[in-house]
Amino acid sequence: MVDCEKLHEQCIALPHERVQVMEICGTHTMAIARSGLRRLLPEKLKLISGPGCPVCVTDQSYMDQAVMLARTSGVVIATYGDMVRVPGRHGSLADARATGAKVEVVYSADQAVDVAVRMPDMQVVFLGVGFETTTPGTALAVLRARDEDVKNFSVLTAHKLLLPAMRALLSTQEVAVDGFLCPGHVSVILGTRAYDEIVEAYHKPCVVAGFDPAQVVAGIEEILDQLIQGRPRACSVYKSVSDTGNQAAAAVIEKAFEPADAPWRALGVIPQSGMTLREELADFDAVKRFDLPMMESYDLPGCCCGQVICGKCAPMDCPMFAVECTPREPIGPCMVSS
Repeated sequence: MVDCEKLHEQCIALPHERVQVMEICGTHTMAIARSGLRRLLPEKLKLISGPGCPVCVTDQSYMDQAVMLARTSGVVIATYGDMVRVPGRHGSLADARATGAKVEVVYSADQAVDVAVRMPDMQVVFLGVGFETTTPGTALAVLRARDEDVKNFSVLTAHKLLLPAMRALLSTQEVAVDGFLCPGHVSVILGTRAYDEIVEAYHKPCVVAGFDPAQVVAGIEEILDQLIQGRPRACSVYKSVSDTGNQAAAAVIEKAFEPADAPWRALGVIPQSGMTLREELADFDAVKRFDLPMMESYDLPGCCCGQVICGKCAPMDCPMFAVECTPREPIGPCMVSS
């Protein structure tokens, strides 16, 4: 049982009429939902979701490119499993696979290179999706493919950077955010100092927490302490995260990728928020290899996923939630996740 007694005491001490803490981690969101934590919180404290799920923030245009490639003769799509059922304008990868497309679920980017080695007569395209957590793995896979001369491997990249999205959210001021519960996985790479710029520019506490309910509560307690004291800072209650992050992983990312403008669901194109392969690795860029057309960004009709990941509404506020949109037949990417 999660102990929320201190949260109630802190909320009494706070002068705010309402406090909104945004979690920007899909794993946090799931832990909060599974534990029923929201029902235990003080009335004035509200948890809202931010753009922390890699699948949910991925623009629809990317899914259309992925499905187009999947339906191309001689192509194998290698992807993490959570991308398979995300719907696009022309169906999902699962729909494409049902009609004969070759879609392989892998557990790492390196495994996708193995698929390419195993299938030399096929073009294997890995769907590089995720924040700083998964980008090092993609970088290492591309560097391995170059070094081992695996010519039938390429990446359709949609890797994202977390901090530009946080800045974009705060700059719009459409949603009131009093503090951020920051993701443990990403922060292992970034380190807590990366959030100093958010604290300095916007005066918002940024606290990294682990993934069980007790860690989430500990992170919220730290945020509320900072608000009571009026001294926001970046810190971590998750012992696996250091101030400086994983420098080796950061170096690998820099070796293979460079920042680029990127489209996000609901947030539009955010400057320098994505990652693209460096020019010397352009041969492994699926967009260039297959001369893919740029797809139009669009919102799925009636879908509220964009509002959900920007903290503007809860999933249950969507009229289609659990009616037309279900885990078996998801209309938007948020419902793909359990």
